[in-house]
Amino acid sequence: MKKFLAISVLVLAFAASAHADTVHLRYLHPGENVSGGYYTYPYYFSINGGTATPLMCDAFTNHIAVGDSWSAHVSGLLSGKGLFGTDIQDYKAAGIIFNGVMNGTIDAKIGNVAVWNLFDRGITTDAAVLALDGSALLLAQHAPSGEFKGLVLYTPVGGSPGIGPQEFIGYQAVPEPSSLVFFGTGLLGIIVIARKRFAVAV
Repeated sequence: MKKFLAISVLVLAFAASAHADTVHLRYLHPGENVSGGYYTYPYYFSINGGTATPLMCDAFTNHIAVGDSWSAHVSGLLSGKGLFGTDIQDYKAAGIIFNGVMNGTIDAKIGNVAVWNLFDRGITTDAAVLALDGSALLLAQHAPSGEFKGLVLYTPVGGSPGIGPQEFIGYQAVPEPSSLVFFGTGLLGIIVIARKRFAVAV
């Protein structure tokens, strides 16, 4: 019985992990921040049917519209699996800027345009944006990987720069309560069935 239970737990854990590697995004609406005629952070999404989650776009030349939905791979910010591949220094700089926006030390509009400019160089000549990119890239050279823990990329399945939906930066999503209930109920069911079978066998 113990072996059966251990295998069942591993299967459930694997299923939960595999489920977390790809999510379904639905674009609900932008926030109120606009720069140069473009909405900037925050963009609100439903992730796997959950409540509105704010994310930051990093792909200026990709486009989406309210109501669009698609599947996205979820990977660590420094995984090398993003839309822009192994541009780790740029992703590090983007993470530094994103964290600055989150803690209120960087203006969201300037921060988001600076992130766009990291991956699509030349989209702006704004001095504040260029200065922010320069300082973030300098910091990125010596920033330890641990500084980016919890930051993830939502990369559109089948997307590439300029093609498909945009890529977004956010924090690792916490499983929805309904998902936890589902997996918990499944695990309890397995335990009950295993106990009954064990009791009958005895």
